[in-house]
Amino acid sequence: MRLTTKSRYGAKMFLDIALHCDQGPVRIGDISRRQGISVKYLEKLIRALKDAKYIKSKRGPKGGHLITRPLSEISVGDIVRVLEDHRQINEFLDPGDAASGARCITNRVWHEASRAMFDKLDSISFSELVAEARSCPRAGCCFKDPNGSPAN
Repeated sequence: MRLTTKSRYGAKMFLDIALHCDQGPVRIGDISRRQGISVKYLEKLIRALKDAKYIKSKRGPKGGHLITRPLSEISVGDIVRVLEDHRQINEFLDPGDAASGARCITNRVWHEASRAMFDKLDSISFSELVAEARSCPRAGCCFKDPNGSPAN
């Protein structure tokens, strides 16, 4: 199993919203400038997270995107599950497919590896990531505001 750029960029986008939503709804253009990700790609990711009820949007001149739940209740694993294709996540996870003894044994390996990865992703909440980004000792290393200054 592999994680695509959807997961990497989606987690960056979600963290960016988490870091800036205390100032009101976060505009996708601002996220794009801070993260160097195209608006079109971010819109695709936002749509999936809205459908899953992790993000809500506000229209209008002061509109943008907000997170719907406390950050301590949302893990990186939650976001990855929304953004990744379920067929890819389950690609190697069919231990019942025992066409050969070797395949059955290796399927167990992939199943355990995937479970370990998601156990780790599920253990990391966005509240932890926000705290880490805000306390980053290197100025501007994590996230920047639209003017290029650190978001810490």
